[in-house]
Amino acid sequence: MDKEKVYLYDTTLRDGSQSRSINFSLEDKLNILKKLDDSGFDYVEGGWPNPTHELDRKFFGEASKMKLKNVRLAAFGSTRRPGIEASGDSQLKALVEAKSPVITIFGKTWDLHALKVIRTTLEENLAMIEDSVSFLSGNCEEVIYDAEHFFDGWKNNRDYALRTLEAAVKGGARWLVLCDTNGGTLPDECAAITAEVARRFDTSLGIHTHNDAGCAVANSLLAVKSGARHVQGTINGFGERCGNADLIAIIPGLEFKYGFGTLGAKKITELTSLSRYVDEVANQHSDPRKPYVGAYAFAHKGGAHIDGVLKEATSFEHMPPESVGNERSFVISDQSGASTLVSKIQKYIPDVDKKNPLVKDLLVKVKDMEAEGYQFESAEGSFRLLVEKAFGRYAEPFSCEGFRVFEEQSISRTKELSAEATIKVICKGEEFHTAAEGDGPVNAMDNAIRKALTNFYPQLASMGLIDYKVLVINGEDGTSAKVRVLIESADDEESWGTVGVSTNIIEASWIALIDALNYKLLKDGLV
Repeated sequence: MDKEKVYLYDTTLRDGSQSRSINFSLEDKLNILKKLDDSGFDYVEGGWPNPTHELDRKFFGEASKMKLKNVRLAAFGSTRRPGIEASGDSQLKALVEAKSPVITIFGKTWDLHALKVIRTTLEENLAMIEDSVSFLSGNCEEVIYDAEHFFDGWKNNRDYALRTLEAAVKGGARWLVLCDTNGGTLPDECAAITAEVARRFDTSLGIHTHNDAGCAVANSLLAVKSGARHVQGTINGFGERCGNADLIAIIPGLEFKYGFGTLGAKKITELTSLSRYVDEVANQHSDPRKPYVGAYAFAHKGGAHIDGVLKEATSFEHMPPESVGNERSFVISDQSGASTLVSKIQKYIPDVDKKNPLVKDLLVKVKDMEAEGYQFESAEGSFRLLVEKAFGRYAEPFSCEGFRVFEEQSISRTKELSAEATIKVICKGEEFHTAAEGDGPVNAMDNAIRKALTNFYPQLASMGLIDYKVLVINGEDGTSAKVRVLIESADDEESWGTVGVSTNIIEASWIALIDALNYKLLKDGLV
């Protein structure tokens, strides 16, 4: 029998970006949208495209050009202001102008907010909800109503909280989403209240929880058990304060523990990769203790545990790690990783299997590099180069004999800091010694190396660096800490990531930059 569907609504790009340590660029948001679409998510909330949010307005403009296979893109906003017509509200008009198929708006459910925060009457607040939903329903395919602070509102004034939902239904809302905005509701309360609302309304229910009491995932799961069929959350639980409900933990819980349909078993095997990819794009350290997908989630150290797992995996594991794309590991040995690595290699060499001795050699190399601080989830370019070299299918098309970078700042600081790079390159038996300026040291190195190589490979002129991130790996070492540099490059056909690690940020950048150029030549069949 088919599983009952639960719709997944991701708000990493909006609610997740409110985390104090996260700042997504336009390119970051578009890349994450594509990844979520490939993963099979039902909805992605792209941001709040009101007149003051220029980045989000640009995002919706660019996202409208994408051919999304699974995702229905949602723009986010609030109900109209008190005392005006919905059609005259500038932020509602901006939502319509975003031209997303779905619009999600929040309204005040807690009477305290209506009276003391937006300072209007309870009746006017109800009118604001109904008018706004009605106006938007006539200007998009689907309106989702987020009942902000619903659980606090219910506990303070149950009758009024229900009236706000009725107003949204009258306006034409497709989903009523119950929000635990302050994150303080406990699981038994969440389950009981959601069940009561489900008995009172025919309109489909959703759940949106925050993690301030450490219960966001539990609340989301129990809300579904109690009647919700739409779950909002973020990848890795990103969000303001203590974060939002973590969809990475919710999805396998719904699919494997409760038997609901979400992404499907095949796509769920990509959860570990998705989690780490979003961490890298957001420039965050991946939590090794993260449920399901963390590096320690299926790691065994105790002798009795290892003995038990080797005899019968279910003796010390609540589910197979492969189900979520993770892998079992034993801290005292190297008995892990080959199957996962083979699945990645097969993307480029379809007939390889884990019995191939080159796989074992590559596994050792990858683990050594990861111990040094490398991660390859969003550095597919660097990973492919490793594979091609390991299997003897690739030779370096050029070599760099050395480089030097200068930065100059006038004493008076009347001019911007300038950078210049000089590089000596050998390509096809010829030596080139070039120099170039740039906006910074990485840009200068990029300009200098390409100035030399375009003599042989003019195709390199079509690629460019579109994103650059630095993450300190071991911050306790202070200024001697290692850094991981992630570079994203693109040409007219695709974008790709490359990575470098060093205690020297310039060297780490150089490693990632050289990989970017090599990958371009490889993918274009020039080497």
